[in-house]
Amino acid sequence: MSTPKTWFVTGASQGLGLALVKRLLREGHQVAATSRNKETLAQAVGNTSAAFLPLQADLGSDASVQAAIAQTISTFGRLDVVVNNAGYGIGGSIEELTDAETRQAFDVNVFGTLNVCRQALPHLRQQGAGHIINISSIAALAGATGWAVYSATKAAVSAFTEILAQDVASFGIKATVVEPGGFRTNFLTAESLALPQQPIAAYEDVRASHARYLQLNGSQGGDPEKAAAALIEIAAEANPPLHLLLGQDAYNRATSKLEALGQNFQAWRELTLSTGFTN
Repeated sequence: MSTPKTWFVTGASQGLGLALVKRLLREGHQVAATSRNKETLAQAVGNTSAAFLPLQADLGSDASVQAAIAQTISTFGRLDVVVNNAGYGIGGSIEELTDAETRQAFDVNVFGTLNVCRQALPHLRQQGAGHIINISSIAALAGATGWAVYSATKAAVSAFTEILAQDVASFGIKATVVEPGGFRTNFLTAESLALPQQPIAAYEDVRASHARYLQLNGSQGGDPEKAAAALIEIAAEANPPLHLLLGQDAYNRATSKLEALGQNFQAWRELTLSTGFTN
């Protein structure tokens, strides 16, 4: 078992977040976990010990996040690992998704994660240690037809985590972005996935892509329990990875994307290099 730590986990009432919280408590860690509904969270976790602190938090509100972090510190005395897991999927072409639908996705998936990082960092800096783990998606690296806005939100999380890791390294703080493929959670159900309220019939390829993904519900290759174990493992590492892919599908998509990028850069190398000043 890894050394007991104090964890703060968002989006913990279902899916990977719930699997992680349950496993952490079984392994003797202290866990503060957030959800939009504290009672639902407490019922899902089913643990009434002093090691578990269920919190109701609006991640889109900086003040709400600040209060949740403060209550965690007040209860457990410190904070070691922050897992930004809260988020949801959103499908649709850019033309189909309204400004409101698009902004809501960024508010939850990106700005909610930024709020938690912002409020946790003063405590981590003061103690000179800590690990922030942001849950992104393989869609950040290799997206698919019909998921432009979702891919954009997750690409933002991956990109800012890379620089966050550089910015806080001198304080003894680590940062990891996790980019999972398909895991057998409720991600593809109506409560976790938003589709356009005003679909446009012309986008036949987008509808077909959504249908293919929805058919995978319940048969995804990834095991949430094993993903939770992987997160606990990297939190115990002295030198954790900056990027962590989870799942065979994530690995295949990422390596294919790397190969495609290399071919693209090489094919246009002459034009790329032609734009510099000549002496």
